[in-house]
Amino acid sequence: MTFLPTLRRLTAAILLSGTVLVSAAPLQAQQEISPEHLAAARQYVDMTDSAQLYERTLIEMGLQVMRLLIQEDPSLREPLINALQTVYDGYLLNRDPLYNQFARIYAIRFSTEELTEIIEFYESDVGRKLLGQNAGINEDLQTVLAVWSRNTSNEFLSRVRAELRNQGFNAPAPEDDAAAGEGEEAPAQ
Repeated sequence: MTFLPTLRRLTAAILLSGTVLVSAAPLQAQQEISPEHLAAARQYVDMTDSAQLYERTLIEMGLQVMRLLIQEDPSLREPLINALQTVYDGYLLNRDPLYNQFARIYAIRFSTEELTEIIEFYESDVGRKLLGQNAGINEDLQTVLAVWSRNTSNEFLSRVRAELRNQGFNAPAPEDDAAAGEGEEAPAQ
């Protein structure tokens, strides 16, 4: 796959994202899924880190709310922590509708038989090991990707500018990129 079609698809996706988000729910609602099929998908969601997305998202929301409210009134720190915990606990009790939506996404993409095979794998020794390691693996992957991204972004820009110059366009020289980057901290490795 080349970068240009990916860039075009990304641009189109960004432009159409509002339409897609609005229209995706009715499309999914039209597909009939048996209760057994949905139950198998829900079992998969419950045993994987798909469900942990919800809890991580709640924690991130809580941190954002905490930063905002403490900025507004630092004296709210202690009562805010208690209020955040109460609200967080309430959302945890009401997670089933969202988890059922997660399950529906899997049920649309996998048959009941396929979900049963997937669940059997996750119930095996190696499947349980993978489940136990997924959160740490995902964190490590995100760290590696963040470091790679920081280290590659300036090089990527320089290469694009060089390519533009090769095609006869007036683009700043890579030396300009280096000069613009002076005074910035070197990326961590």
